[in-house]
Amino acid sequence: MQLHTYFVTAYRRKAFSGQMIEKFKQVAANVLIKNKSWLLECEGEPDHIHLLIDLHPANNISTLLGSIKSATSRVLRKEFESDLKPYFKNWKKGLWGDQLYIRSAGGAPLKVLEEYIQAHKRGS
Repeated sequence: MQLHTYFVTAYRRKAFSGQMIEKFKQVAANVLIKNKSWLLECEGEPDHIHLLIDLHPANNISTLLGSIKSATSRVLRKEFESDLKPYFKNWKKGLWGDQLYIRSAGGAPLKVLEEYIQAHKRGS
């Protein structure tokens, strides 16, 4: 099953650089691989990141997305602390807002979704 989701920074802070988004991709891809799933497409802007995921059916969607949020928040806050900390009043809460958007990609051709996500590349 393919899913389209996106993560929004807490309070929609415009905090991410291109380097941070690239690190996000690496961390998210690793979490997915450990769960027999794949990151098909991923791009972001300073305040949110879109993902297109090929999900193994044995996974619980909510748990898996929570794992991605947790891992990416932990790694990005560690590696980019001096860059990110000024944007967040409650640093220990994490980077991500509580919003959760998940949509099955079954209704649209994957190519259309890939192009939509690529259009969100920082600087586009």
